Amino acid sequence: MAVVTGGASGIGAALARRLAADGAFVVVTDLDAAGAGEVAADFGGQARFLDVRDADATHRLIEDTEATLGPVEIYCSNAGLLVPGGIDTAAAGWQQSWEVHVMAHVHAARVLLPRWTERGGGTFVVTASAAGLLTQLDSVSYAVTKHAAVAVAEWLAISYGDRGVQVAALCPQAVRTPLLEDSSGGPTPAASPGDDVVPPSAAATDGVLEPDAVADATAEALREGRFLVLPHPAVATYARRRADDPDRWLAGMRRLARRMSG
Repeated sequence: MAVVTGGASGIGAALARRLAADGAFVVVTDLDAAGAGEVAADFGGQARFLDVRDADATHRLIEDTEATLGPVEIYCSNAGLLVPGGIDTAAAGWQQSWEVHVMAHVHAARVLLPRWTERGGGTFVVTASAAGLLTQLDSVSYAVTKHAAVAVAEWLAISYGDRGVQVAALCPQAVRTPLLEDSSGGPTPAASPGDDVVPPSAAATDGVLEPDAVADATAEALREGRFLVLPHPAVATYARRRADDPDRWLAGMRRLARRMSG
């Protein structure tokens, strides 16, 4: 049994389809209940409305699913949004980003982890972003809360990894999703190498992946027991460069920001 949040489109829909293809019964949740229903109909799953910001609703969803369909073994905490803007981003935008990108994972983990440790296992997938390992130039709230999402996943992996719980952090760059289409040209090159940066017109530095490719990379990482899921392999190189020489990386990102602003 698997649950996927934000499953009406994009990465969530692809994760749901892949889990179903691998034999799981999948509950697809989203604010867009009709869209979730269309995805679930593709493979005979179930669709539910869910606002991931609502802790009580998340608890009820898991309770109802386990009572009627069986134990939840995989939970893909995937819902996300992009609030463009810099330090002047309104408080409401910060709060929405925090609730969706951080607390949604916490709400689900609070319900599932006691059950999984008692039952001997479970899998929790946090959809973060390459921005959670690097940054997002056009949205400070996205960059900050996606870093926090990775931190939540890391803490869960450390605290529960020896108790049968597998935790993975999914950190792609640009993916062909509604989130990409709604942003101005898609996510900025969050994983820029810092030195040989590309012009702003090529924001998707290492290419735009299809959601199915991201789902395939996630399935492979889960089979291999890897924490970081990097559908764009270059992100690992950029993260190492950032860690090895933060000042050089920051200088490169400032150059990129200047080029993007003209």
